[in-house]
Amino acid sequence: MSEIDIIKNKFNAQKKWALVVGDLMLDRYLIGSVSRISPEAPVPVVRLKESFDRIGGSGNVAANLAQLGIKTILAGQIGDDADGKKLLDILKKNHIGVDGIVKDKNPTTTKTRIIGEHQQMMRIDQEATADLIDSKPLIKRISTLLNKKPSIVILSDYAKGVLSEALCQHVIKLAKSKKIPVLVDPKGINYSKYKNATAITPNKKEAIEACHIHVTKNTNFLTPLLKLKKSLNLQFIAMTKGEDGIDLIQKNTIKNLPAVNQQQVFDVSGAGDTVIATLAACMIAKMPIETCLNIANVAAGIVIGKLGTIPITLQNLIETLSSKHSEQEKKIHSLSGLMEQVLIWKKQKKKIVFTNGCFDILHAGHVTYLEKAKKLGDVLILALNSDSSVTKLKGKSRPVIHQEDRARVLSALSSVDSIIIFSETTPLHLIKKIQPDILVKGSDYKKNQVVGHQELKKWHGKVELVSVVPGRSTSAILKKIS
Repeated sequence: MSEIDIIKNKFNAQKKWALVVGDLMLDRYLIGSVSRISPEAPVPVVRLKESFDRIGGSGNVAANLAQLGIKTILAGQIGDDADGKKLLDILKKNHIGVDGIVKDKNPTTTKTRIIGEHQQMMRIDQEATADLIDSKPLIKRISTLLNKKPSIVILSDYAKGVLSEALCQHVIKLAKSKKIPVLVDPKGINYSKYKNATAITPNKKEAIEACHIHVTKNTNFLTPLLKLKKSLNLQFIAMTKGEDGIDLIQKNTIKNLPAVNQQQVFDVSGAGDTVIATLAACMIAKMPIETCLNIANVAAGIVIGKLGTIPITLQNLIETLSSKHSEQEKKIHSLSGLMEQVLIWKKQKKKIVFTNGCFDILHAGHVTYLEKAKKLGDVLILALNSDSSVTKLKGKSRPVIHQEDRARVLSALSSVDSIIIFSETTPLHLIKKIQPDILVKGSDYKKNQVVGHQELKKWHGKVELVSVVPGRSTSAILKKIS
């Protein structure tokens, strides 16, 4: 059975499940525009446009597992407050079990990020970093869950007070007695509390601090890491190194597993959560450790190209591993995929050009038009009319070429950066969603005739008309053929 088949068949096995224990957090985002400085102080004024909450901390590990098809139960502490209730609601909506969560007198850890013009302006943290006031209720919940024999346990430490040495050792000892592997995403420099776990997954900086290594150009990491592995009685250490992949320290060797699916690093938030979650899912499926980490490398390569802390999905992972799509085909997006890419482009201050059309029987006029459109900005999004919308616009004999084939041919053009197929007769909803800087149509239109020209004024966009090549059209080609 191939790796892909194993992932498809075993990741969602009903009898297999994971227990994640750690610090729970609510990530809150306040997003708006910035156009002036406050008269009260030399700080920007953010005009709020939208706000949303996401799962943070160890909950993100659980979210990654759930998205991969692994039944997951989360254990930790929240406050008896509105943010705690909000976090519980989000966890349940994401199909994450909450049987291991207890309420404590400490407030729910909440990180509020204020973002203006796609830049983080400020972060406000509400948290208590002391050990739990009373850990007995949580330990009791975890013990009950461990007696139900999860397939794996993950200790996700964010140093917020849940994973005390006593709690860690209780979990590790009980899990080991039941032959349940325990993975740890560590924090701090006191790694003794993770003794006898199966493995730890520190990043390079965390490993350096834990091993008290003075880094030079010729630093030998093997000796101190082997010493750490032996002192903690671990089976292996997986040290994550970002674009340099993962170092596997197993037995008496260190082996680098290079990063794969490399792309521009946009946001490393949550990449470590994705690595340990994917590693756990693969271990549940009984894959070799090296294979597990290679797949975790792939998963990390996917999430670092996304905005914010976004869990890996099973579909993303399978598609990437399968490598079924060519580079050109990867330009063809769903709406959600396109919006992820748009947010990245806007963060990078790219000037976004948008155009639309049927592009039935691609010809020189089309190619020239798209080249001219691309030159007006940095990236070009092409909204392609679906077969049904072409028929509504052009009649029952059209289109000649199926929408998927039209998209595939257009994706081979270097001038086109992204393609989305839409079924409406106009792309107005896409224009409102994307908010391009420039909207392009042919010179056979007048600017006030272009769909979306009124909307562009709201975000200071503009309409540009591009000259068309005379005598070049699909209708002319069809007339000549007939």
